[in-house]
Amino acid sequence: MLYDWYQHIYFSQPAFFGLFALVPLLIYWELKKSDQAQASVRVSTIHQFRGARSWKNMIRPLPFVFRLLAICCIIIALARPQTRNDEQLVTGEGIDIVLCLDISGSMLAQDFTPNRMEAAKNVAGEFIDQRPTDRIGLVIFSGESFTMCPLTTDRTVLKSQLFNVQSGLLEDGTAIGSGLATGVDRLRNSPSKSKVIILLTDGENNGGLIDPNTAKEIAKSIGVKVYTIGMGTEGFAPVPIQTPGGVEMRREKVNIDEKLLTQIATETGGRYYRAKDNESLKGIYDEIDHLEKSRIEVTSMRRYGEQFFPFALAAALFLLLELLLKWTLLRKFP
Repeated sequence: MLYDWYQHIYFSQPAFFGLFALVPLLIYWELKKSDQAQASVRVSTIHQFRGARSWKNMIRPLPFVFRLLAICCIIIALARPQTRNDEQLVTGEGIDIVLCLDISGSMLAQDFTPNRMEAAKNVAGEFIDQRPTDRIGLVIFSGESFTMCPLTTDRTVLKSQLFNVQSGLLEDGTAIGSGLATGVDRLRNSPSKSKVIILLTDGENNGGLIDPNTAKEIAKSIGVKVYTIGMGTEGFAPVPIQTPGGVEMRREKVNIDEKLLTQIATETGGRYYRAKDNESLKGIYDEIDHLEKSRIEVTSMRRYGEQFFPFALAAALFLLLELLLKWTLLRKFP
């Protein structure tokens, strides 16, 4: 307990610790004075009162011990022990961001480690941690779309919802238009000056009730910037397929509508990226994080609390004990 307390103590005047060099000198001086006093006492007198005064002889060093303890406490008090409390006040103008994540069956392809879905979730989680002042929401889509988490600053809730996402939660397919439209709707009434959607998919639009171009025009009309990410390697990728006999791995061709994704990103003021592995996906999110910087002001405050009073009080107590012993039990009579 004492060690934990000491770990949080700072001394504003540590130079006073040099006074501890006087302590050995005081001990040497006291021992020398005691030897001289004993030499001047007659042997017969010592022998005569040995039994009567033995308990006094035992406590006779106590006043000097108390005085040394008092001096040590005074030195520590002069060094001004303090506790330090660091506080940071973070303020700024954040950005409202919606993550639109494709959760279709093809997102289980294993051209990423361990698969596209888990890689996308892990990188998105790191991206969320890097945006302390932004409101972020989560929309998932496959054959239909769904708002998994509305715009929030609660990182714990958002990441919990993100990591609970699994393929099969929605009807299978790739409804890019519906996913984008749902994300835009989340930002429609946002008071933020900057509204951003990061849409990640690994396929072509083949479902949903809203055409991707219609969703794009809606995004443009309310000033939403869309960054699009095509996720998948070149050529073929291993995909787990559920069959009556169990799960089989099949190699399926990677088909990403890069023309559509590029058009959506370009016309809304964003960019299109192609992620072919885990490292490139992380680099894409890092670049988007760099491009969409929030204006953040961090005010640091450091408060100190003085902790010298207990040492000053202890020094006074030790001096009082020394005086009490000298005036009572060890009092010398003429």
